[in-house]
Amino acid sequence: MNYNLNKLTEQDEVATTSTYTALKNLMQLVSNEKTNMIVALVAILLNSVFNLVAPLLIGYTIDTYIVHKQYQGVLLFSGILAVIYLLALGTSYLHTKLMGEVGQRTLFNVRNTVFNKIQQLPIAFFNQNQAGDLISRVNNDTEKLNMFFSQALMQFVGSVFMIAGAGVFLLIINPRLGLAGLIPALLILFFTKVFSPWVKKKNAESMKVMGGLSAEIQESLHNFKVIIAFNRRDYFRKRFEEVNEKTYRAAIWADLANTLFVPFYTWCGSVAQLIVLGYGIYLISTTAFSIGLLVSYLSYIVLFYNPLRHVAALWANFQMSMAGWERISEILALESNLVQIPAATAATGEAVVEFRDVHFGYPGGTEILHNISFELEKGKTYALVGPTGGGKTTTASLIARLYDPTSGTVLLNGKDIRTYSDAARTAQIGFILQEPFLFSGTVKDNILYGNEQYVNHTDEELIAVIQSANLEKLVNVFENGLETPVSGNDSMSLGQKQLIAFIRAVLRQPALLILDEATANIDTVTEQVLEDILAHLPATTTRVIIAHRLNTIENADEIYFVNSGEITRAGSFQNAIDKLLHGIRTS
Repeated sequence: MNYNLNKLTEQDEVATTSTYTALKNLMQLVSNEKTNMIVALVAILLNSVFNLVAPLLIGYTIDTYIVHKQYQGVLLFSGILAVIYLLALGTSYLHTKLMGEVGQRTLFNVRNTVFNKIQQLPIAFFNQNQAGDLISRVNNDTEKLNMFFSQALMQFVGSVFMIAGAGVFLLIINPRLGLAGLIPALLILFFTKVFSPWVKKKNAESMKVMGGLSAEIQESLHNFKVIIAFNRRDYFRKRFEEVNEKTYRAAIWADLANTLFVPFYTWCGSVAQLIVLGYGIYLISTTAFSIGLLVSYLSYIVLFYNPLRHVAALWANFQMSMAGWERISEILALESNLVQIPAATAATGEAVVEFRDVHFGYPGGTEILHNISFELEKGKTYALVGPTGGGKTTTASLIARLYDPTSGTVLLNGKDIRTYSDAARTAQIGFILQEPFLFSGTVKDNILYGNEQYVNHTDEELIAVIQSANLEKLVNVFENGLETPVSGNDSMSLGQKQLIAFIRAVLRQPALLILDEATANIDTVTEQVLEDILAHLPATTTRVIIAHRLNTIENADEIYFVNSGEITRAGSFQNAIDKLLHGIRTS
């Protein structure tokens, strides 16, 4: 099993695709917005036409009416121009409104798609990628796409139409003057071709370090209690300053790259105006040109080069969008390596869980479990003991299929555990982790999470179920019972969270219940209550207990000793203690 398939890009050289391919992939995001896109496109075309007609009318008005002092014609064409400019304003508003809506809907859909994809990925993916970087991809990088679709795309298209239209008018009115005015555009084309890859690279690097900054902030806030307890604000402050400095420098280079084109385009536009003005005055002096046409020509030069400046800014925006899209595409392209496989044979054996020649190692690390084989029988209580880091939690994770072995097979009820769907597997296995996670809401919301069986129960019916499961004493620990508010994962003590996780797991009535240090943070009185509840579970329920408190495993039917990649039967309780003490001394 290659868990590195789930590793996102970390190298400085961010993978890139061609502009055409990236744009093609981007446009697939708005494939269901064709109607709005077409209407917006028509609006931007009309806007370009209105703006292109205006300079020609102005030049005609100068030559026909102003030069001959016929002010009635001036007023008439002034009114015509006013109508044209109002129509241009209306079409501009229409395409801006439509594309703004397209951008927001696209942002909504992309964030949903990325988040749903992340939820489908295995635990190994989250072990290899920082939460802060994932947050940055879901939040910041998708926002770049919103900016592209809501603002940049149609402005870019409109600018292209305006440039093309202005260029056509320049060449039609006077080809020689038009060619002279377009010479600086060749410099722009060459400059853009050369520097665009560098601009995209700098934006990608900026986004990457921004993800690292988010990860650093997330980690520092998550561990803030530890920072305060050990008075190590200086250490985390130094780490933050280093990451922030790196982010600052990357942002400076990205801003420099994004503003590189505009001043050069502006300079080329100014050179073009000087060429047209000088050559135009020469043509007027030879009576081959008129003042009105020169005014129109200067307007078309402005309409040609000003949109180029806009394109320069939009091009930088486009490069940011491409870099963001590539980071998002990395997630969307991932597939979970915990896939369901077809059942090749019928169930074999009576064991609830069976390991057959199982090997396992985390990505980039040494092998943790070596050629492990054992069986867990229905209705028995098993204990896994051993020194820290021996592989107890890893074994439990393989039983619950949070990971797949690198080789060998794990069987659940005689069938390869990989043949079970997620729903079927989790319905049979309850897992209480060392650090249970709570959601904002109430105790009731948390104990019913993922349990469709009781979702429509009234409070009275749910209380009856809790009483029948002998869980009422645990619920009464909370001040307001089921309605006790839970505001985030840090609003309760670890012991209270473990109680909620315990209730949640038992209510699911799993055939196999795994307790990974489930009583580590619970007082001895409450621990006795938990043991009583475990003792009254259905006779068919198999229990797997991982504990460092030896009294919690004293009554186990079978004790396994886990250490140095091996799992062996410990035999008696005293023998398990001796093995544990020996393992601690030699580890």
